[in-house]
Amino acid sequence: MLALGWLTACDQRAQPDAAVQQTVDPRDFDAFYLWPGIRPPDGTNPRVLYLLDGEIRSGGPNGGPVSFTRLRPGAPKLRGKDVWLVVRIDRLDWSEAAYGAIFADLARWQAAGNTVIGLQIDFDAATKGIAGYARFLGKLRQKLPSQYKLSITGLMDWSANGDPRALGQLRSVIDEVVVQTYQGRSTIPGYEAYFAKMAAFPIPFRVALAQGGAWSPPPMLARHPMFRGYIVFVMR
Repeated sequence: MLALGWLTACDQRAQPDAAVQQTVDPRDFDAFYLWPGIRPPDGTNPRVLYLLDGEIRSGGPNGGPVSFTRLRPGAPKLRGKDVWLVVRIDRLDWSEAAYGAIFADLARWQAAGNTVIGLQIDFDAATKGIAGYARFLGKLRQKLPSQYKLSITGLMDWSANGDPRALGQLRSVIDEVVVQTYQGRSTIPGYEAYFAKMAAFPIPFRVALAQGGAWSPPPMLARHPMFRGYIVFVMR
């Protein structure tokens, strides 16, 4: 990834006209991904914010323990917003210190007065690797303090084409999937075909859009019982 339904379904303001190919305008939405140093766009009234806190990294070319690298200095102070703490990862063999650092940040953000909904893992799991990812997430769920929800990002391919049994495993351990529709700054062509295959998708999901990207909502989204709305990835 350039790399929300307990939060209520998407309101009318966040439901663009499906009949017209549009450019994603942040002012039409109220949920955003913000990486460190990025603020909500002018003219928006954010209700839900997904904030990148840090990354899980390996110990470098010579090995060493997997560690959590914090990218956001200090704790945000965002009263009146629902906040998700996002961690970007490229491996699943976390050290106990990495778990501890992330859970400490969740507590620190909560103590700063934020309404912290939960933890989101940003990981590009391959379609054939969903079962292994589900096992990792099960372990994470067991360790995660019970007051926090667990969210993950998802590629359109495995959301549409994943093994139903593996998706069922995911459903038992996570609270939502955020389906990414973009690569870099551009919407992935042919996204309509992926969503057409998601009629039986069993997990509550939101759809992540790139600010300024092309988007025409597939008609099935508004009717899907698991669809919970949109999130806009704010560009630098």
